Amino acid sequence: MNTAGRIPVLLGALLLTVGTALAADGGSVLKADDLKVAPFRDARTVGSLAAGDRVEILKKQGGWFQVKSAKGSGWVRMLSIRRGAARKGGPDAAGILGLASGRAGTGRVVATTGIRGLTEEELKAATYNETELKEAESYSTSRAKAASFAAKGKLVARKVDYLPPPDSAR
Repeated sequence: MNTAGRIPVLLGALLLTVGTALAADGGSVLKADDLKVAPFRDARTVGSLAAGDRVEILKKQGGWFQVKSAKGSGWVRMLSIRRGAARKGGPDAAGILGLASGRAGTGRVVATTGIRGLTEEELKAATYNETELKEAESYSTSRAKAASFAAKGKLVARKVDYLPPPDSAR
């Protein structure tokens, strides 16, 4: 077999290894959540999990885990699951921090699931496109139309004060 023929075989073996490693991963439910038939918020609910339930993580897709538990199988938001054994007396947020954002130990919950920005290369390669600009501008509306839309939805305006400037002594 030549080198080009070996690459797909090696890639397949690597994916199988990674999939097997993830399939053996267990966890516990941090907060009650629904089991969905597919990894989408609006997918049909097929069951529910309670905080503390043990699950076996079968697969990850986006911000969702496919899990199997004593209560059934389905998809659940990954921020509702703590990988590994539950720790007594430890803060539940610690499992979220390491899983969702790669940050832990600050005491502040940071979740960055499903967010993608532009890379420096993409920004440098950007060009002016008058057609796209006009299309974006076509989505704007007048203040009067926005107020009418808000009134139909029984929305009310609320004044929100700006946050104070950060303390420079810190």
